[in-house]
Amino acid sequence: MSLETTVPEHAVRTGGALSWQPPTARQRQAILSRTQSVTIVGASNNPARPSYFVATYLLSSSRYQVNFVNPRLDELLGQPVYPSLADVPGEIDLVSVFRKHEDLPEVAEDVIKTGARTLWLQLGLWHEPVAERAAEAGLDVVMNRCVKIEHARFAGGLHLAGFNTGVISSRRQGKP
Repeated sequence: MSLETTVPEHAVRTGGALSWQPPTARQRQAILSRTQSVTIVGASNNPARPSYFVATYLLSSSRYQVNFVNPRLDELLGQPVYPSLADVPGEIDLVSVFRKHEDLPEVAEDVIKTGARTLWLQLGLWHEPVAERAAEAGLDVVMNRCVKIEHARFAGGLHLAGFNTGVISSRRQGKP
């Protein structure tokens, strides 16, 4: 990995400091379009957890190579689970993080070490110092957005009115 990094286009340099800016919808779409692999850090085998739902969606509805990281699991949805990012084989493009806020600085450092291109913090996760550190290292950073929702939206599986299930209404359709 080169010591010289490219600052993502949505990061703004003012003076010598880097100011992270959220990527636009077009920039998020470009990130997801170029991504080949997604690694979920904090993957869970509990079907009620958001990481499980995202994992099932990505495995069934995307072209991505999906990897999982959780030191407490060996397998998830028929796939191996790795104890750390350093143990994931091959190149890592996008790291989707489902961890506590206080864990994010350490996770970001691990992501930077892997040479990943994107750090993606899921809904509810926002940490500007982490975003600035990762952007300074050349990573694209997305915060407080669900990779599943964004993928579905750009792939045509999520419409403005909701999921691609037709009309969404609280009224009953027809009388029996």
